[in-house]
Amino acid sequence: SHGNKEVFSCRGILLAVQWFWDRGHKDITVFVPSWRKEQPRPDVLITDQYILRDLEKKKILVFTPSRRIGGKRVVCYDDRFIVKLAHESDGIVVSNDTYRDLQNERPEWKKFIEERLLMYSFVNDKY
Repeated sequence: SHGNKEVFSCRGILLAVQWFWDRGHKDITVFVPSWRKEQPRPDVLITDQYILRDLEKKKILVFTPSRRIGGKRVVCYDDRFIVKLAHESDGIVVSNDTYRDLQNERPEWKKFIEERLLMYSFVNDKY
């Protein structure tokens, strides 16, 4: 949301990570689809991609799998990665997604999502 739905703002990810880091949370994992590493297209703008690589080197960011089949991009369902890791590590999910579909997939995820989902907003560069 940092990019106002116009661009994918890697700086927004860094601001969120820094917010939690500054408050003593060191076990942070960011999931981003691997196609975000590709050269941006005019219809899919992305800013400051170097931030993604920096966070990956620091073992904070994990790229979820994607591939091309017949010229079309096929991506995994990264929401499942997010909820599974947070549930297994007794963490929280920071997202504005409500994960309604996953609440019905596994009973233990329903309660977890209801209680451990932290929604957020940006005001300019303030997380």
